[in-house]
Amino acid sequence: MRRNILIALLTLAACLPVEAQMKWSQSYQQYFDQYKDLAIEQMLRYHIPASITLAQGVLESGAGRSELTVKGNNHFGIKCHGWTGKTIYHDDDEDNECFRAYKNAYDSYEDHSKFLTSSSRYSSLFELKQTDYKGWAYGLKACGYATNPRYAIQLIDIIQLYKLYEYDSTKKYDKFQEHETHGKHMLAHQVYAFNNNYYVIAKAGDTFRSIGEDVGVSYKKLAKYNENDREAQLEEGDYVWLQKKRRNAPKEYKKRPHIVSDGESMYSISQKYGIRLKYLYKMNDLTPDYRIQVGDVLRIR
Repeated sequence: MRRNILIALLTLAACLPVEAQMKWSQSYQQYFDQYKDLAIEQMLRYHIPASITLAQGVLESGAGRSELTVKGNNHFGIKCHGWTGKTIYHDDDEDNECFRAYKNAYDSYEDHSKFLTSSSRYSSLFELKQTDYKGWAYGLKACGYATNPRYAIQLIDIIQLYKLYEYDSTKKYDKFQEHETHGKHMLAHQVYAFNNNYYVIAKAGDTFRSIGEDVGVSYKKLAKYNENDREAQLEEGDYVWLQKKRRNAPKEYKKRPHIVSDGESMYSISQKYGIRLKYLYKMNDLTPDYRIQVGDVLRIR
C-alpha cells in the first residue's frame, strides 16, 4: 500500500510544472549575483533581455560548474559552427562535439549576444519587447537554440522563481562589479573590490584626472571620494576609491584592530580600509590634530 502511494506521489510530481518541482538553489543564486551586471550590460547594448541571458547561462553552464564552462568559459553551449577561435571538445548530442572556448566569461557573454544578433534565424526575437521574456523563451526554442522540448518552460520557470524579470527594466548596472568579476581587462588599471566598494592602485605618474579618464568617473568626484585635492599627485601604490568611502571596515574587522606601522598616517589608514577619515577619528575618540605613533592600536570597525 505504501509503495503504491509513493509511486503515485512520484508520478504526480513528474507531471507538475518545472517551477513546482524546482527548489531555490544557492548555486543558482550565486551565479545570478555574479553575472547579473554583465547580463544587464549586454542587454543595454544588444537588447536581449537580461533575464533570458541569465537563465540560459545558468542552465547551459550548470550554474558555472559544467566542464565546458570550467575548461572553456563557455556559458551558453555554443558550438563551433563558423568559429575560428579556440575550441573545446565535449559529448553532447553526439560524441566529442566541437564547442567554442573563451578567455573569460565576458567574452562568452559577448559572443552569445553576437551569436543571436548576427543570425537571421533569431531576427524575429528582436521584434519582441525587451520585457517579454516568455516570448523570448518560446522564440529561442522555436528557432532551434536547444533540442530539449521543455527548454522554453525551463527558462521561464527559472526567471520567475528567481525574479530575473526585474533586471529587464533596469537602465544601469554596476560597471565596476562587471570589470572586477568577469575578467574584462580593457582598463589600464585593474579594478578591485573591498568593503562594499571598488578601488584601483595608482601607478607612477597617476593623477585623479588620468585615473578618472580610465575608469569613466569624474576626476572631481574621485578627489572628493578620496578626500584629497583635485590636482594631487598620487604616489605609486596609493589606493584610489571609485565610490564614496564607508563609515567603517567590514564586519570581520570588528575584533581585528589596526596596529600603526612606521610611515603610516590616519589618512593612509583610512585609504587602506576605504573608511572616511572623520569616522576613523570618531571611532577612536581622537581629534584631527592627534599625531599617531608606531604601535598605536586603532579601531577600524
